Amino acid sequence: MAEPQLDVKKPSGEYKQGSSNQQLPTDPGDLAKPDDTYLELVLKIRIQSHKENDFIEVELDRQELSYQNLLKVSCCELGINPEQVEKIRKLPNTLLRKDKDIQRLQDFQEVELILMKDGSSELTEYTPSLLEKPCYNSNAAKMTY
Repeated sequence: MAEPQLDVKKPSGEYKQGSSNQQLPTDPGDLAKPDDTYLELVLKIRIQSHKENDFIEVELDRQELSYQNLLKVSCCELGINPEQVEKIRKLPNTLLRKDKDIQRLQDFQEVELILMKDGSSELTEYTPSLLEKPCYNSNAAKMTY
């Protein structure tokens, strides 16, 4: 005699339906981001100004994160000359000075370009631009924490 077959419920409330072995993503962020977005770092940038405070978003290739690349892409997007930039600041109050600083940035962090002051003072005439200054501090690179 054959015993009657009963629908068996698994202990955790799961039912097995069909023979599909699909796995659903466990992280909700996996649904929102295709794989190629992990190759780019998205930053919010603006020019320091008392009048305008809007940011624009720029994408940087994560394989080429460097101070010079951030400067070049930001200036291109904002329509300014790299020689006009005196400093780059991660808001609210951190100066970005070298490649390692750029590599630590996370998606959607806010970055501000500080432009050189207009005018003909002797100080600004002889202040080298960021392109002329070395962006790598060899003494800081030798320090261990």
